This record gives sequence, structure tokens and C-alpha cells, in this order.
Amino acid sequence: MKKIVRLFLVSLLVLVSCEDDLDINTNPNTPPEINKGLALSAAEGSIATVIGGTLFNLGGMWAQYYTQSPSAGQYDDIDQYNVDTEFADRLWIELYAGALNDLEYVKDDSTADEDPATFLIATVLQAYTFQYLVDVFGDVPYLEALQGNDNITPAPTPGEEIYLDQLSKIDAAVAAYEANPEDSEVGAQDLIYGGEMDLWIQFANTLKLRMYLRMAYTSQANSSAVTALLTENNFLTEDASFDVYSDATSKMNPFYEVQIEHLGNVNTVASNSLLEFYNQNGDPRIAAVFTVDNEGLYDGIEQGQGLSTELGGTLANQYSRPNIEPTHPVFFMTVAESRFLQAEAALRYAGGAEAQALYEEGVAASFALYSSLVDDETLAVADPAAFTSGVYAFDPSADMETNLETIIVQKWAALANINNIEAWIETIRTGYPLITDEAAPPYELGRRIISLGSILPGDQIPMSLFYPSTEVQQNPNLNQKPDLLQDVWWNQR
Repeated sequence: MKKIVRLFLVSLLVLVSCEDDLDINTNPNTPPEINKGLALSAAEGSIATVIGGTLFNLGGMWAQYYTQSPSAGQYDDIDQYNVDTEFADRLWIELYAGALNDLEYVKDDSTADEDPATFLIATVLQAYTFQYLVDVFGDVPYLEALQGNDNITPAPTPGEEIYLDQLSKIDAAVAAYEANPEDSEVGAQDLIYGGEMDLWIQFANTLKLRMYLRMAYTSQANSSAVTALLTENNFLTEDASFDVYSDATSKMNPFYEVQIEHLGNVNTVASNSLLEFYNQNGDPRIAAVFTVDNEGLYDGIEQGQGLSTELGGTLANQYSRPNIEPTHPVFFMTVAESRFLQAEAALRYAGGAEAQALYEEGVAASFALYSSLVDDETLAVADPAAFTSGVYAFDPSADMETNLETIIVQKWAALANINNIEAWIETIRTGYPLITDEAAPPYELGRRIISLGSILPGDQIPMSLFYPSTEVQQNPNLNQKPDLLQDVWWNQR
């Protein structure tokens, strides 16, 4: 069902990036008839295009999974922490004018049809989208947004208010559905879960847990809400993925479509920060995340090293590169991430009870997911328990901060090529993996370095993105940030 690629999604599945040439196969003056099912599919496609495309590449570099190849320069600005005000122009449009507006239509239509199930799906996906907008940009238009011509210059709403309001809206939508638990009318047009509401309830609970943990270092930290979620224990049992891609032009995974198909796979190579973590720990997941180099070896470079002249413009194929295929799904959330979230929640709010078991389940789920993505015998027969009782062991006698680092480092290792932007956001929230001395980083422990190409002073790293220049120019109520060092609201560690 989820493998069916609908023609109306073709233009949505092309990554919005440096490429200007989009395939336009329909007359915009005679659009096909729209309904809430088609609008939901389109919204899911827009979110996947951004999460699996522009933000996938950005997150991959800033989480230090990838770095710029010495022989090319497409993403020097990302590796230098020098992203400009034009970087987010297209992704902003894709999320606001595309996903969020489409989901608002789905909600309106679902209300008119007395279809609380579909209303719940759209509400959860809006919360998911606004969560990422806040996490990446900070305060963004919200209360005054999505009003069409009634308000074309919406003022930003504080990120804290957006989070709290979206959590409230999820709860209200869940309650409305549970009061009338009929099947969603969209069925297979829901390209993530096919309208299976039990799975969407699990998605909603897991998203809430993620959002509450983002708030862990703020005055809005809510131990009772987290404890209630843990007690209910109804989290993801199936990965939430957008899995409709095929090996055909304009229908491929968005990262693959641009980086490999269009740009020739010459820009992104493996960062030693992650590659050496896998390599030095004998972790077979390395085969799922990276390709081998032209000599059949796993070989990376230091983060930002490709911007220097010391490597003499060596070609990208002399290093490992991201192992992404045309049909690689875009993952919204996974069972592995859910288990790591639960482990952290148990550590913080339940006296550590079950934290170790949940952590070990997260590692096992990560191994299983990567094994499903690649045909690699070593990974297929690997026993994750051998790692969680060995190099990745959780020490229940250690203090909370030590165990938090253990959990987050493994989450970082489990999000590579899965949800790269989520990994970067979590490095900002928690500070893990730690940033260490570039001269001799203990990569086997899970460590990062300041990019060797950084233009920022001292040990500073980006904390958020600039607002898109097109939006700032057209909206006098949105003021541009002075730099990339502006914290989002929950970054109060």
C-alpha cells in the first residue's frame, strides 16, 4: 500500500535545494479535484521533502555524520557554520504554504465531515511540523499564521507558547477521536500509516514525549505529564516512515535525488566523528550508514577538514559516503528513537526504573532497522545484546548525567541516515556527544569536534537558522536574527 506512488505527488518529492529545475507535468490552471485524502498525502510529501532533503543534509553535517568533500565545495557554508539568510527560503515555503496549509484544509474538511480520526492525523502532523520549525528557527509565525489573505504578515509567536498550544491541541484531538473512534476516511491516502488509528495514537504519544523532553531544562518541564505517558506505555510499535520512493526520475528519495543523482555524489563524505565511533567499537551499523571507499575500506576525514588544502583535492570516492539508495524511506519517527526517549524519561522522572531495559531495547531496534535497509550479512547476524553488555553497556550504578550521555550518544548513533536533523537538535538540547579536543578526540566514546572550517569565534556552534530572506523582506513583523548563535526557547541547559 505505502509503495504506491501517486502521480500528484511527483513534484512534491523533488528535494527543494540548490536545484532550480523541477519537473512540471500538469497545468496549474486546471488542477485536479482536491479532497482531504489528497491534501493529506501532499502534506506528508511536503514534510518528507524537507525532513529527508534540505534538513537531512544540514543535520547530517551539523550532527557530524557527514562533512564536505575536499574535491568539491557545494556545502562549504554548512561546514563553516556560515549558512546565509537565503538557505531556508524554499523549505519555509514548502512547510508553510505546502504542508501546514494542506493540513489546515484537512482539519477543516474533517470537521465538516465529522471525521475526528482524520482530524487527529492532521493535528498530529501539524504539531510535528511546528515542532521542527520552532526547533530549527526559534519563534515563528503561528497564532497569526495560516490565515491566507486575511493576514499575509503574521507576527512570530514565542516557541514556548507554540509548544504548549500544540500539546493541548493533540490532547483535544485524541479525546475527540476516542469519544467517537470511527475509522479515518482517508485510508490508503495516508502514506505513513494507511489510516490505522492505533498507530497514530502511538505516534501522538511519542511526539508528546519528545516535546516534553525538549522542555526538560525549562520551567515548563512537566514530570507528571511524562510519568502519565510512561504509565500508559502506548508508544510507537511501528516506524513512522514515508516510503513511496522508486528508482525513477523525480520519484527518488529527496537526498539521493539531489546529492547523488543530480550532483554526482561528490560533496558529502563520512565524518570521522561518527565513522570512527562505529569503527573503533566494531559496530556493524557502519555498513548501513556508509559506503566503502574505492579500496573497499571505511575511511572518513575530520569534520571540516575538506575545506583546507592539506588533502589536495582528493576525490570523494576515496572516502566513505552516505549509504542512501533511491528508495530509502524518510523516517518521521522510529521505534528506536521512541525507546531512547522512554529511557531518558525513565531516567529523569521515574527514578531510573526501566531506563536500562528501554535503552537496550533502543539499541536492538536500531540494529534491526539498519539491517532492514541494507543487505549486509555481518549486520544481519549481529547480536545487539553483545554490544549492550560490552562496549555500549549501561551502568545502573552511575549518576544520572553519565547515563544520560550513554542514552543520547546511542540515539545519535541510531539517527544517522534516519533523521539527521533530529540528531543535530538533540546535540543542542543535551550537549551530547560532547565536543572535545580536535587533536586527539576519543571517538570510541562518541565525541564531536568544532568544525575545522568554522568561521565562528572560539568554540561556538550554530544554535538555530536565520529566518528566510524572502519571508523577512515581505513580512515587516518578522525581524531577522543577528547571527546563528540565537538559542531556541528550550535551550536552557
